[in-house]
Amino acid sequence: MLATLENKKKIPAQLQGEFNSLLENTFASEPAWLKEKRKEAFEVFSTEGVPTRKDENYKYTDVKKIFDSKYTATHNKLHKGIAIPPPIAEGNIQLVFINGWLYKDSTLSAKLPKEVVVGNMATDGLGKYSEVLKKHLSSSGDALSQLNAALWTDGAFIYVPAKIILENPIEIIHIATGNNELLASPKHLFVIENNAEAQIIERSISVEAEKYIIVNSFAEVVVGENGKLQYYRIQNDCKNVSQISNIYTTLDKNSHFDTNTISLGNDFVRNNLNIAFEGENSEIHLNGLFVVSGNEFVDNHTAVQHNKPHCQSNQLYKGVLDEKATGIFNGKIFVARDAQKTNAYQSSKNILLSDDATINTKPELEIYADDVKCSHGTTTGQINEDSLFYLRARGLSEESARRLLLVAFANDVLETIKIDALRAYLEELINKKISHNR
Repeated sequence: MLATLENKKKIPAQLQGEFNSLLENTFASEPAWLKEKRKEAFEVFSTEGVPTRKDENYKYTDVKKIFDSKYTATHNKLHKGIAIPPPIAEGNIQLVFINGWLYKDSTLSAKLPKEVVVGNMATDGLGKYSEVLKKHLSSSGDALSQLNAALWTDGAFIYVPAKIILENPIEIIHIATGNNELLASPKHLFVIENNAEAQIIERSISVEAEKYIIVNSFAEVVVGENGKLQYYRIQNDCKNVSQISNIYTTLDKNSHFDTNTISLGNDFVRNNLNIAFEGENSEIHLNGLFVVSGNEFVDNHTAVQHNKPHCQSNQLYKGVLDEKATGIFNGKIFVARDAQKTNAYQSSKNILLSDDATINTKPELEIYADDVKCSHGTTTGQINEDSLFYLRARGLSEESARRLLLVAFANDVLETIKIDALRAYLEELINKKISHNR
C-alpha cells in the first residue's frame, strides 16, 4: 500500500532517507524476517503519518508539533563521561541505555540464575535468542508504535525461564543526552515464562540535553501461565525531552501483572498502556501518579481487553497539577462476549492547584458480556478547605498543611509499590516536587 500525498506531508521529510540508510548499514546483518517486519512497519507509518488531534486517541494531545523539527534517527551511539545514577538499592541488576543504545559500562550487580537473561536486544536478543524475538515481537500499535518497529536499534531483553523466581529487581535506566535533535527508538522485550516471577524498574532521565530529543519507546511484555511481573516506570527530570511510551502486555491464565507509572518533571509525556487477557483467572493492577507544574504535559492512555472469563483489572490514576500544567487520562475497558465473571474497576482522581492548570479525563466501558462487575469514575477538585483548616488549627503552617494533604493524596498510589527501597525513593522525590511547587 502506497502512502498518500496527504499522509506523506505528516511524515518528517528526512525519515524515509534515514530508514533506507539504516537498512543498508545498521540493520544489514539482521535476519530477513526482521528486516521484512521493519519494512512493513515503516509502510504502515508512512500511510498513517504522525497522529494529529483528528485522531480520536490523540484528541487532547498535539503530537505532530514535537515532530516539526528535523530530528535524526541515525545518531552517534557513543557517549563519554556520562554520570550514571546508582541503583536504587544495593544488589539490583542494572542496565543503562543512552539514547536507546546499551551503554558499555552497564553492570550486572547480582549473580543470575541459570538461563535467565538480562541483556540487550541488539546482542542477546538477536543472538542466541533470535527465535524468542521472532515468536514474540508483534505488529501491534498505532503509527508511532510502527515507527518504533521500523527504527529500533537496541533496548532491554529480559528472559526469565519457567519456574525461576528472580529475587533481585532489574533496573533499566534510560538517559537522553546530546547536542543534536534526536529521535531515539528503544525496543524492549520482557518474557516471564510459566510459574516465573520478576520485578522491573524503568527510570527515564535526561543529562545535559542541549537540543530537543524524542524518545519513542515500545515494550512487549509476555507473562506466562502462573507468572508474576511487577513493572515500575519512573519518568523524572526529563528536560528537553518528549517521551512517547507504548507497552503491550499479554497474560496467560492464572497470571498476575502489576504496573506503576510515576511521572514527575517532564516536558512532554504520552504513555500508552495496552493489556490483553489471553487466559482465565488472571489479574492486573494499573496505578499511575503524575505531579506536574509549569508547562509540563502528561497524557496517560490505558486499554484493557478482557478476552477471557474470570479475570480482574483494577486501575487507579492520580494527578496533582499546578501553574499551567496539563494532564490527561483516557482509560478504556473492553469486555468480550465470552469474558463472563469479569471484574473491572477504573478510577481517575485529580487535584488542581491553579486556575490555569488543565485536566481532561475520559473513562470508557465497552461491555458485551452480561455477567460482569464493571465500574469507572473520575473526580477533579481543589484541596479540601475543611481539611486545610483542621490542620492549620492544630499548629501547621498553610504551606505544611498543603504539603501534608498532597502527600496523603499521592500515598494511595505509592502504597501499591511492593519494593520498599523504591517506595522510599519515590516518597522523597514527590516530597521535593510538591515542596518546590508550593
